[in-house]
Amino acid sequence: MKHMVRLAGGAQVPALGQGTWYLGDSAETYAREVEALRAGIEAGMTLIDTAENYGDGRSETLVGEAIRSYERSALFLVSKVMPSNAYGARLMQSLDRSLSHLGTDYLDLYLYHWRGERPLAEMVAAMEGARAAGKIRAWGVSNLDTADMEELWRIDGGRNCAVNQVLYHMGSRGIDYSLLPWMREHHVALMAYCPLAQVGRLGCDLLGSSVLGEIAAKYGATPAQIALAWAIRDGNTIAIPRTGRREHAVSNAGADAFDLTAEDCAAIDRAFPPPTRKEPLHIE
Repeated sequence: MKHMVRLAGGAQVPALGQGTWYLGDSAETYAREVEALRAGIEAGMTLIDTAENYGDGRSETLVGEAIRSYERSALFLVSKVMPSNAYGARLMQSLDRSLSHLGTDYLDLYLYHWRGERPLAEMVAAMEGARAAGKIRAWGVSNLDTADMEELWRIDGGRNCAVNQVLYHMGSRGIDYSLLPWMREHHVALMAYCPLAQVGRLGCDLLGSSVLGEIAAKYGATPAQIALAWAIRDGNTIAIPRTGRREHAVSNAGADAFDLTAEDCAAIDRAFPPPTRKEPLHIE
């Protein structure tokens, strides 16, 4: 892929990866979803994101099946730990369970899934312990807002956070107000989940936008490809669209071919304006 993102620790990853939310839940679609993930890998989307609570580990198991025949070093695997497991020995137990599901002995990136009630310092200490043990290469967070990130930055070791994964698409731009500028200033990469507007303000209606359709027609692209090209336009965002169909995975990867112009982005801004005030962070 030509669009890559360099994380704070130095790793370079494709700007387009694969999400797995709700994948692995149905025996009827299991083989099709494995095929879709493999098609995405073949098309260059070698970053795959999952989580321990996606189907109580069924998503991780699906990913493990899909990647079995690939060289591990060619992949960038991401999973997430629930807040209730993100401290002390519990984190290592959850991590070992995720590694078993995935059929690997390390994660490239391990994320704290959302803000829980326990102190962030406990999560940081557990993540740093897992990194020192060689079971994760890097760690980050998910669904943390600006105040959470500022608190994290005051904790010893907290500045090793490489990524914050949050909802982001042109119809849900709440992070543009304060969180995204903060992340850019502090070199924390954005991982955008649901970049094709499965959730959030406007939902799937976004892909029916006349503006998006006009830009897509100009490039010979699909509206979904333009939505993904917009999401990764700044060089610091990783978008992780989710699909259980081979043809959609190949099409998603095809968004890597497009670079939007300033005029394209201005037209999108007029159709989907950035926020003028702070909005609550969507949590998934």
